[in-house]
Order: sequence, then C-alpha cells, then structure tokens
Amino acid sequence: MKSESTSKLTKRAAATSGKQLSYGEVVEFLDTHWDASKGDPSLTAIKQLDKALGTVSKKLDTVFIRGTNGKSLTAHFAARLLKEEGLAVGVLQSPHSLAYNERFTLNGELMPNRVFTEIGNRVINTAQTLSIKANSLDMLTMMAMLYFSDNSVDLALMEIGSKDTNHPASICTPKITAITRVTDDEAIQGNRADEACIRSYMTDIKPGMYVVSADQGKLNLQVMQAVAEEQGGTWVMPIRKLAPLAYPFEQLHGRCAALAERIAHIYVNSFASKDAIIVDNSLLTKKKGQRGRPTLEAKRQAELHPQRTLEQFWKETTSALPNRFQLLDKEKPSVLLDNASDLDSFQNLLLGVRLLHYQRPLKGLTLIVGNNNPNLNMTELLKLLRYFFRKTSGSIIICPAKPSPCNKGGVSWDVEKVANEIRNMKIKTLPKKDLKEAFEAARKTVDERHGLVVITGSSEIVADYWHYKGMKKAIAAS
Repeated sequence: MKSESTSKLTKRAAATSGKQLSYGEVVEFLDTHWDASKGDPSLTAIKQLDKALGTVSKKLDTVFIRGTNGKSLTAHFAARLLKEEGLAVGVLQSPHSLAYNERFTLNGELMPNRVFTEIGNRVINTAQTLSIKANSLDMLTMMAMLYFSDNSVDLALMEIGSKDTNHPASICTPKITAITRVTDDEAIQGNRADEACIRSYMTDIKPGMYVVSADQGKLNLQVMQAVAEEQGGTWVMPIRKLAPLAYPFEQLHGRCAALAERIAHIYVNSFASKDAIIVDNSLLTKKKGQRGRPTLEAKRQAELHPQRTLEQFWKETTSALPNRFQLLDKEKPSVLLDNASDLDSFQNLLLGVRLLHYQRPLKGLTLIVGNNNPNLNMTELLKLLRYFFRKTSGSIIICPAKPSPCNKGGVSWDVEKVANEIRNMKIKTLPKKDLKEAFEAARKTVDERHGLVVITGSSEIVADYWHYKGMKKAIAAS
C-alpha cells in the first residue's frame, strides 16, 4: 500500500515538473486536441484531472449560465455587479476570437499570458504524465478552475454551451443555474414545447439549487419549473422586466442584465460567505432593521450622503464585452462587431442596428457576413434580411468564414450561392473572397464620419477583422 501511494505522489510531482511549453506551444497543443475523448458522458478525463490537481471543483462556489444566446453577456453583467459588491469573481466563457485567454476573466481582467502558460503547463503535464485522455475543453475548464482557486474567488460564473450535457464544468455543483432563453425554432414544435430540448439545459439541477430563467416563452417556463421542482431545485420567478441600461442597450441586453441582477441578488443574500466583503453601500442588500418607511433622520442622512442606486449603476453600464455588439465609433467609418451566428442572434443584431440608426441617422450601411453554422435556417434568415432592408437602406457583402480548431460548426457558406439567394430578395449584395477584400469594398460604400460597417456571422469573421487591423489580442471587459 505504501509503495502504491508513493508511486501516485511521484506521478503527481512529475506532472508539475515535465517539459515546460511556451505560450505558443500551449496554444498549439490546445488547437490540436479538441477531438480527444470528445463527448464522454461519464466525464472521466476532467474527473481524473480534478482529482490529480487537488479536487478544486469542490472548493469553488459556482453559477452555471445556460441558454441559446446571451450567456456571455449575462455572465459579464453579473460579474460587474458582484464586483461592485466587493466580491472577487471569475468568469469562464466561450468562444474566443483571437486568444484562448479571452475565455478567462478575473474581476473583468483577462488572464495574463504568463499565467495562462504556467497553468496550461500544469494541466497538460498532469494529463500526459497520468495518461489522461483529456480534450481541449477539459483542459481549458480545468485551467479556469485552477486560476479561480489560486486567486480565491468568491464565485465562479461558468458559461455552459447550448444543450451541452457533457460539459466538463458539470463536475462542479452550482449554487444557481440560470437559463437565458431557449429560442423558438429550437424549442417549439407547433404550439408545444419540446420537453427534451428544455431538459437538456437542466441536467445539473440538484436539490436546493436555485433555478432562474429570462426566457419569455410561457410553455418553456412551465417545463422549466416542472423539471426544477421534479429534481428538487428551488424555482425562482422568471425575469419580467428589462434592466434600465442606457440606450440602445436596454432593448438589446436589458433582459440579460436583469437575469444577471437576479443571479447576483440570490448569491449575495443566500450564499455569500460571512468572510466575503460586502460594501456598506451595497446595491443588493439592505441594512438590518431597514424595513418600511425610512425615518426622518434616515431621510436627512440620505440627502446629506446620497448613495448610488441600482438604477444608476445600470444607467452607467454599457456592454463592454468584446465582439458582442461592440461599436468601434472611433474608426472611420464606424465599425460594429458582433459574433451573431444563429437566427435569434441575427434578429437581435439587426434590431440594434435599427436603434443606432434612430439615434444617429446612418449615411451608408454595409453588412459583412461570414457564417459557418450548418444549422442556420437560411429561409428564415432571408426573410429577416428582406424585412430589415425594406426599413433600412444598405447592402450586404458575403465572404468566407474560415473554420477554427474549436469551432463546432461546419464549412463556410458557399459565397456565390448565398449572394445570389440574397440578391433574389432585391437586396444589394456582393460576394468577396476574404474579409480584407470585403472591408475595403464596404468602406467605399459608406460615409467616413456617419456611415457604419457591420461585421458579423461568426467568431471567425470577427477574428479576421482583428487580424486585418493587426491586433493580436482582445481587450478585456471593463
């Protein structure tokens, strides 16, 4: 028994003292290991990694954020609000555009390259030394948990992919599961909710866990509530109102922000450690004994020492998340980046463009679209585009979206074919061979000061823009 124990300790020590890879070598390793043991329902690899590296999954307070769209924004808003409360918050999100570091933030700051390399080596060497068949998602999830644990976060927000029942983060037991929304084309068949689809978003529900959703579909919510209660979870009333963000973000992201507020409120009031520092002017908690109408003295003190309100916080908050309706208004012409790739996200993007046009009339609008989503309903997308361009003057340029190693989609659109289909809708459309050629053509079609070029359709096409501009890494959300 003693020799066996010694052998295990020796292997674990070797895991941290193996060949040290450079930053580029860690990236290359991750790029080439996406398909290893893909979709293991027993999550064997991540469990082995977690055990070998100190069972950090059991040491973290976590929140899972699921849904079709809006997961990253919800995590982003929740992290900002919790940081305002004095808590240390880590976020694991996906996908990234330029660098894997974009998947990990700590209090709004991206993981530094040096730390990424060090933690990447810990995980990769552990997997290789112990012959663990981990794929890149396993390793990235393990890296996130180590990073958050090393920095003693109060809470880790984990974005779980749409209908991903085998996500490695599932080895954690979240305090809260939040579901942004399930889009109609995914969940509704006729007038009935597809219960199997809804259940795929709720595989992690455990007794006592809080479950909340921002979905607006009555049938969807009924199924969610039934599943939550069936599995012993605590169902929380769904989100009804938008958070009062500044224009135009209230209409675009107000529901994600409202869900983020509910997540933060539940955590602070039900789970926050007694050792956690909650600021005196908390936006989410009331001082003990503060019930009913305030006293005259309390009113006087409030006038003398006004405190920031939750409404003020939201009014001062805009979406600063890279590539999610990211407006680069210092560029000439202005550029809007959005990684919308499905029907629901395209619809939200086009709404946002219309809102920008109402606020400041655009003198020229061109959409550059590159998509590789094999499940995109082209018929419905064409209807969406036709309706949009009936109300707003502009044009479209179609270009390829190069596949990335971690992309779950398929090959890029057939540029000529899609361009012809859009032209048939009486929309000005051009095919181009790449983003550089598309952007050079687009900037000639809009006014330099008051025009707008929208780059959308996939994370890959947005990444192409950053490469075109000579950028090597994204800027963290503030």
